[in-house]
Amino acid sequence: MHAIGIDIGGTKIAGALVDDLGQIVRFDRRPTHAVDIQNIEDTVVAMITELADGYDVAAVGVAAAGFIDAAQSTVYYAPNISYRNEPFREKLERRVPFRVIIENDANAAGWAEFRYGAGRLVSDMCMLTIGTGVGGAIVSSDRMFRGGFGAAAELGHMRVVPDGLPCGCGARGCIEQYGSGRALLRYANELADAGGVGIALAAARTRVGVLTGHEVSELIQAGDPGALAALRELGHWIGQASASLAAVLDPQLFVIGGGVAQAGDLLLDPIRQSFLDNLPARGYHPEPEFRIAELVNDAGVVGAADLARLYAAQI
Repeated sequence: MHAIGIDIGGTKIAGALVDDLGQIVRFDRRPTHAVDIQNIEDTVVAMITELADGYDVAAVGVAAAGFIDAAQSTVYYAPNISYRNEPFREKLERRVPFRVIIENDANAAGWAEFRYGAGRLVSDMCMLTIGTGVGGAIVSSDRMFRGGFGAAAELGHMRVVPDGLPCGCGARGCIEQYGSGRALLRYANELADAGGVGIALAAARTRVGVLTGHEVSELIQAGDPGALAALRELGHWIGQASASLAAVLDPQLFVIGGGVAQAGDLLLDPIRQSFLDNLPARGYHPEPEFRIAELVNDAGVVGAADLARLYAAQI
């Protein structure tokens, strides 16, 4: 039995028809009109209709960034789309002949990794998605952990620096301000300003006008000392946060996803070292592994589809 996964991002909506082995049978992608809620709804309905044509479909899962209620029905708030207490499941189920669930996008991606990717051999996993911000997902005893109100695993907003940098969530010192793609660019610019090992970063900034993730990534892959120093600083903070998470969750595995994860072991090595340096009672209990996510851009749609299939099987 197939299921459909939809992943609504700030700039694009991806959709896929997915089989029960996690393989994508059909795929579609369309632009997101982030301030036009009706347009998003119309686009999602059109994608579901076209993806389902000619197939038996068990259910539809829709992944969206933001806070989702425990009933997997309402988007309380989304940072990049104008959702405010949006009853999205109810609206979609009026227009398509399938059961629908709404899921946080990081949860969907984490579930895909747990079922079909880097976490498929464990029962307890924590995923950190390092992109513009920091997303998270927790799987405990083979179940997605959503919390009492449905908004658990907002790991990017765990505080690591008291009275630290202000965060978009309204707090200060969140790991998102120290362990995200934006943080990496800040470290790179600071090194470029300082000279020394940042000379190549400064040259790239002069050449293109502003440092972007593309330039920093290229310099990392080329082994530039400045870019690698910025990446190590990023890894230090992610490792520190992971040590605190391990004290609470005791996962067997941390999966690192998002665009920055393309650096592979260049990122994992400083994460592992910082994790061990900050791990409570180090040496007296098993230590989790760290792996790079495997499904990359397909994780959101695959995870949303699989969660929807499981939901349909339980009702």
